Amino acid sequence: MENGTEVTEFILLGLTNAPELQMPLFIFFTLIYLINVCGNLGMIVLIFSDSRLHTPMYFLLSNLSLVDFGYSSAVTPKVISGFLIGDKVISYNACAAQMFFFVAFVTVENFLLASMAYDRYAAVCKPLHYTTIMTTSVCVQLVIGSFVCGFLNASFHVGDIFSLSFCRSNMVQHFFCDVPAITALSFSNKQISEMFLVFMSSFNVFFALLVILISYLFIFITVLKMHSADGYRKALSTCASHLTAVSIFYGTVIFMYVQPSSSHSMDTDKIASVFYAIVIPMLNPFVYSLRNKEVKSAFKKVVEKAKLSLGLGF
Repeated sequence: MENGTEVTEFILLGLTNAPELQMPLFIFFTLIYLINVCGNLGMIVLIFSDSRLHTPMYFLLSNLSLVDFGYSSAVTPKVISGFLIGDKVISYNACAAQMFFFVAFVTVENFLLASMAYDRYAAVCKPLHYTTIMTTSVCVQLVIGSFVCGFLNASFHVGDIFSLSFCRSNMVQHFFCDVPAITALSFSNKQISEMFLVFMSSFNVFFALLVILISYLFIFITVLKMHSADGYRKALSTCASHLTAVSIFYGTVIFMYVQPSSSHSMDTDKIASVFYAIVIPMLNPFVYSLRNKEVKSAFKKVVEKAKLSLGLGF
């Protein structure tokens, strides 16, 4: 450490160095990112343009789409440029910024999914009081609270990790500045940082999961008491999309972060990271649109308006 100099930039080693895979992967990830951008921003525009979707559930969903767009955009453009022009160098400050926004948006999504579970509980278990429970102010408070928790959590993580010393290797065994990959490079005493990461990640994930599980426990009990087949199907349809999104998101997050760094395999982490950092944000709009009659109806309405406009134009 005496002859070492502080690292001023990192080199992202990426998914693979095989030259023949660079262009196919560039096309693949570019396509995924374009679908992600169109899907999530399209969902936001659709929700705000159709008055039938001005409900608490869709207000939360529009914020979920914004967050999916945000944390994918923190990672994917840099990955794409790496495949296209081989630009794998990222400055110290840019690395910290990328980690900050990624952790912040992922944490916001964590709490938004819990808020959406509470919304589904109110819709299924308290239908007569739904409008008084999920008021506009309550929805805004849930969203603001999710963003505050997300950005505070990111501040703690980035502040803790970038207070460590990076004096020798700057080769990041990853395709972006993820927390475990950057922590592994430091030669400081990392035990406290690793314990902090596991504790904070576990608290955030399991607190949100507890809210989700309790909400669905009450929903399940209410559904079992229903004597109407229509009511039973309606209750399940309102929850199916959310349950799918929850299963996909928490499965990968728990695998990645709620375990000690000694249990991490960088190759396995890279594969899991592609899924939750790049693929999941693309999937959520499809999960909610394909299983949701209101969204499909609003989309058809927009398409019909577009056809009429094009017809009038000609």
